[in-house]
Amino acid sequence: MNAESLPSDAHVMPTYGRLPVALSHGQGCWVWDTEGRRLLDGLGGIAVNTLGHNHPRLVPALQDQVAKLIHTSNYYRIPLQEQLADKLCELSGLANVFFCNSGLEANEAALKIARKFGHDRGNTSPEVLVFEGAFHGRSIATLSATANPKIQAGFAPLVPGFVRVKLNDIAAVEAAIAAHPNITAIFLETIQGEGGIQPARIEFLQALRRICDQHDLLLMLDEVQCGVGRTGKWFAHQWAGIKPDVMPLAKGLGSGVPIGAVVCGPRAAGVLKAGNHGTTFGGNPLAMRAGVETLKIMEEDGLLANAEAVGATLRNALADGLAGEAGVVEIRGQGLMLGVELDRPAGPLLQQTLDAGLLISITADRVVRLLPPLILTHDEARQIAAILLPLIKAFLAQPKP
Repeated sequence: MNAESLPSDAHVMPTYGRLPVALSHGQGCWVWDTEGRRLLDGLGGIAVNTLGHNHPRLVPALQDQVAKLIHTSNYYRIPLQEQLADKLCELSGLANVFFCNSGLEANEAALKIARKFGHDRGNTSPEVLVFEGAFHGRSIATLSATANPKIQAGFAPLVPGFVRVKLNDIAAVEAAIAAHPNITAIFLETIQGEGGIQPARIEFLQALRRICDQHDLLLMLDEVQCGVGRTGKWFAHQWAGIKPDVMPLAKGLGSGVPIGAVVCGPRAAGVLKAGNHGTTFGGNPLAMRAGVETLKIMEEDGLLANAEAVGATLRNALADGLAGEAGVVEIRGQGLMLGVELDRPAGPLLQQTLDAGLLISITADRVVRLLPPLILTHDEARQIAAILLPLIKAFLAQPKP
């Protein structure tokens, strides 16, 4: 099927700046477009396709589940939901889980927990400490927690109750808490994704844990993009040796099936009671089967170790190939969550990499972002670098706008 024979998108709301390509199918870390071109998937559906495409164990499991039950509602026990909750608590060391449908919903639930936590302690105007560069979603509340004026524009008035400081500045955190006694939670991405692959430093995370314990605050770590093995550990905060009180998850947990989860530790586990929160589709049997099978396959196939090792191969190839290159600001990230920051807006690279057979994204205007499936091989990592490096160099060789 060529582009001319595709259906018109005239009735699709124009909320995305889509590239002129339609994908038809995939296998492993590769996809094919409707014209038959083979493309290397360096984006993984934005950190969603943990197991790549058409995985030989995931697909039959989902087919089996579709033939049994897709949806029942949360009026009834859902054994697969209980099984996935058990596994997430085992892996995280936390206490219980609420299931929803997306990262945005998981972050909304986290914010409701933060407010209810405050109200339960007599704080009728609870506030949440958030950070510059953050992205937590596009609903009104998560948009208010987000730090991106471009995507906030046109949606005022935003939700009050947020105090914002600079990431990795513990003095700013302490000053904000002293100045705002209604703060009940600290909310941040362990590694900012849409903000340009900006990690919260290990010592910063450890200091936040101490501060939250000292002031009876909730430490809420958004691991929607950086969690579920992407950095080489189950959850990115585990590199710092800490545990959060609230951890929103989504994206890679279902390997492409929509899923969200809020995993809570003891301080937050009892905040929401029956009737405080809910969802129609969240925790349905199909999504739960996807989550159970994803985590099982990740364990059996050693995908955490693979993410760490292959991520190192990819990062080293990028660093070696761009060493001394004027216009490269920094290469950041961990495991298979990597960003190359350039000194100028990098939007043109989207089409250029697509034309060269590689899927990537540009985030924070000037950061080339790579989030490939966790099944990526060392050879495929080197192929990503081989395609990307000459394009970045040629792009930077042009006059800076």
